[in-house]
Amino acid sequence: MINISQKLNPKLFDKDVEQVPIRKGFGEGLLKAGEEDADVVGLSADLTESTQMHLFRDKFPERFVEVGIAEQNLASVASGMSAMGKIPFISSFAAFSPGRNWEQIRTTICYNNRPVVVAGSHAGFSDGSDGGTHQALEDMATMRVIPNMTVISPCDSIEAKKATIAAAKYGKPVYIRLMREKTPVITTEESPFEIGKAQLYYGEAGEKADVGIVATGSLVYRALKVAELLKKENISAKVLNIATVKPIDIESLVSLAKTCGAIVTVEEHQIACGFGSAVAEVIVANFPVPMEFIGVKDLFGQSGGWSELQEHYELGENHILFAAKEVIGRKNQ
Repeated sequence: MINISQKLNPKLFDKDVEQVPIRKGFGEGLLKAGEEDADVVGLSADLTESTQMHLFRDKFPERFVEVGIAEQNLASVASGMSAMGKIPFISSFAAFSPGRNWEQIRTTICYNNRPVVVAGSHAGFSDGSDGGTHQALEDMATMRVIPNMTVISPCDSIEAKKATIAAAKYGKPVYIRLMREKTPVITTEESPFEIGKAQLYYGEAGEKADVGIVATGSLVYRALKVAELLKKENISAKVLNIATVKPIDIESLVSLAKTCGAIVTVEEHQIACGFGSAVAEVIVANFPVPMEFIGVKDLFGQSGGWSELQEHYELGENHILFAAKEVIGRKNQ
């Protein structure tokens, strides 16, 4: 059942649940961060409206820089501004930032531990019509490997807003992963959020369950729906939302492994080196249990609708459901 302590959207499983783009939460959060701190500045690589940074630009034009289609400069200029006491936010499609400027993010931002926030929008398959070249399926892997970089993958627009405001105060390099299309609103303004802390959305802390589903980003909603489907079959599940992929919440993951004995990870990203790998690193070192991984299996994307692509690449609810039953079977062997 839904964990009432998380104060989630009461319409979560209704057909008319509100749907808002995750990237919109970033835009609203950046505007709020800018209102709270005059040192917050914004820089865009010619995709200001697409990344929702126009909300900040329109309110604070003197604190906004349009760098143009020059993602390497985007990161380097931001690093220089941070050295002068500013808190820069940089935005583009995730395929281009961090996809095109990874070395500048690594060397000018992270090597110097500069508090620059990198917002990668249109991640996963959410930029469906633009095809595989624009679909960032490797970004969590490439960003979490860099020392000093924090990686956040919000589950909805409200969590994205909270993450953006928190990132402005964090004092370290941060990557925030955003989706293009509308997604169901899972949380509320009262739902807890803290960088580095996972949240148990389904099931009760400390109680036993048949399987633990660990999800991040836009697929948290699908994981919750699968937990409801399992419940109808008298199979108990817990769903852990991990918004902060790095530093990951080791304590919550170990607790889930101990109380469930089997884990399924769910991500809209390559399985190799991604979110599931980060979870596995914790589980194998602390409390090994059988695991299944839902994610992209070493493939590039292609043109198509977002939901259509999720199904094609086996990220749908039926695939998560099958993985949950598979891992339970392995646990019980």
